[in-house]
Amino acid sequence: MDRTARCSPSKLRRRAEENLAKQSTEFPVNETDAQRLLHELQVHQVELEMQNSELRRLQSALEESEERLRVAMETTRDALVILEGEHGAITVWNPAAEAIFGFKQADVLGLSLHEFLTPPRFREAARRGWEHFFRSGEGSAVGKTQELVALRKDGTEIPIELSLSAMKLRGKWQATGIARDITERKRYIEKLEYQSNYDELTGLPNRTLFQDRASQAMEGCYRTGHHGALLFLDLDNFKVLNDTRGHAIGDQMLVETAKRIVANVRADDTVARLGGDEFVVMLKELSRDAAEAAVQTRLVGEKIRESLAQSFTLIGGEFHCSASFGASLFRGHNITVETLLKQADMAMYKAKSCGRNALYFFDPRMQSALDERTLLEADLRMAVARGQLRLYYQAQFGQDRRILGAEALLRWEHPTRGQVSPGDFIPLAEASGLILSVGHWVLETACTQIRAWAAMPETRELRLAVNVSARQFQQPEFVAEVLQVLKDSGADPSRLKLELTESMRLEDIEDSIDKMHALKAHGIAFSIDDFGTGHSSLAYLTRLPLYQIKIDRSFIRNLPDSQNDAVVAQTIISMAQSLGLEVIAEGVETESQRIFLERHNCRVYQGYLFSKPVPLGQFEELLNVTDK
Repeated sequence: MDRTARCSPSKLRRRAEENLAKQSTEFPVNETDAQRLLHELQVHQVELEMQNSELRRLQSALEESEERLRVAMETTRDALVILEGEHGAITVWNPAAEAIFGFKQADVLGLSLHEFLTPPRFREAARRGWEHFFRSGEGSAVGKTQELVALRKDGTEIPIELSLSAMKLRGKWQATGIARDITERKRYIEKLEYQSNYDELTGLPNRTLFQDRASQAMEGCYRTGHHGALLFLDLDNFKVLNDTRGHAIGDQMLVETAKRIVANVRADDTVARLGGDEFVVMLKELSRDAAEAAVQTRLVGEKIRESLAQSFTLIGGEFHCSASFGASLFRGHNITVETLLKQADMAMYKAKSCGRNALYFFDPRMQSALDERTLLEADLRMAVARGQLRLYYQAQFGQDRRILGAEALLRWEHPTRGQVSPGDFIPLAEASGLILSVGHWVLETACTQIRAWAAMPETRELRLAVNVSARQFQQPEFVAEVLQVLKDSGADPSRLKLELTESMRLEDIEDSIDKMHALKAHGIAFSIDDFGTGHSSLAYLTRLPLYQIKIDRSFIRNLPDSQNDAVVAQTIISMAQSLGLEVIAEGVETESQRIFLERHNCRVYQGYLFSKPVPLGQFEELLNVTDK
């Protein structure tokens, strides 16, 4: 870079003389005044030419810099605004500012920014803020980035992110603002916040937001002394609608249900969807008297129940539904939100068990049951490790009364509780997720027994049925788990039969069929348990690679006297034969039941007429007796 611009006049003159000396001959010693004057003029001429050259270079650099600044101002997506003077007049307004705010540059230059860009409610504060800045160069927004609201030309307000810097020019303060429209960013954040707090289908608060509002409601009741209540409701037979008419119709039903619930509560009450067909209603500011608060809660619950009992007009026709309600009162901090939910949930299941379409309140006896359930779950978690689980075997007989196989039934022998009923611990295992580890233990034990029986001629042909829970079957690694257990135990896959209940909801039918085919390819058989109690369609059943259908005991109990049960049993047997499936009847307890079934071509039986579920030793003794 030429350093001429940094030279003092004396240095510049010396450099000019040096340049002139290179261009001319040596100056004579005895020069005249005219010659001295000529030399002086020549030096000045060279000096001016050098200054002009430097000025042209600086001008070019300045123009290049200005061009870069102009391009940057015109192409940036951020608004660039410069304010000067005691009123904050606009002196720079780039194209991005025009695009963001809608005002053309020619319309705003010289105007005070506060006159048109600041919403009216903020203008006085903005004006005072600029006056303070103009005097001192200081301000609350200077040197910071903050979110503000700006007014567009069309009158709409938009959120902006503004960075403000100060500079003193010719002894006066001016401000440079860089603004960015953050409308889309705000919308995205709001969308994320909405999704994290609201149910996408119904628009109701979800579990997260409900728990927050419930905590606030409980705090409010503590301060005022009023009672609050939680209503927990679950639609009756919603699964039937979802399975028979599809998820789109089911979703429409849920949306309409949400609307009816909201229409029957106060604006201050909270209605939330916890998931599936489960809804909760949080009632606040009820009576200080518990009995009166219970009456108020029942009135609201009954209004909602009656509303939901009215027919729903859905795509393709009308649908009738009802709901079961559980209610729990609260006041103060003596209970957590989770405990309150559990209490109302228990009361709701009480309503279902008593015929559905009803409202039940939680009471202390339910709390005792809840506490007992918690203790039982803790014990169940240790049952496998402590060797407390047993397999019992209930024989399955042919028409010649010879044993063809058995069903493995789980029993829990607790050291202090004694024999725990499967009706108590199996649902608990399902709800808690323990069914996965318990189910794996059952499968391992059953396959080990199959391998042991293979060594004896009298037992090697037995087929052992093992019940599989919905949760087990839906695990992605279920097929691999079964095959690995068979490999480790050395059991013959053709001696294993897996029983799936008809009421099991196969969430992904294609995946379920693939799993069944994969296991069938190794010789494993499948049976549908409790047939007739679910809602399977014939088209659904024909796609499953089944070996056997088991008639539920509820249709056997009143045979041959009940005409309705007789028709159902005969229909199931005929259907199974048409599909090429074996049919077995469970719960056969009398000879008259067996004779009726045999007469209608059902030739495999299971029930107390032949044997109750027994431990392994007793089962093998039974084998010896029947063989003889």
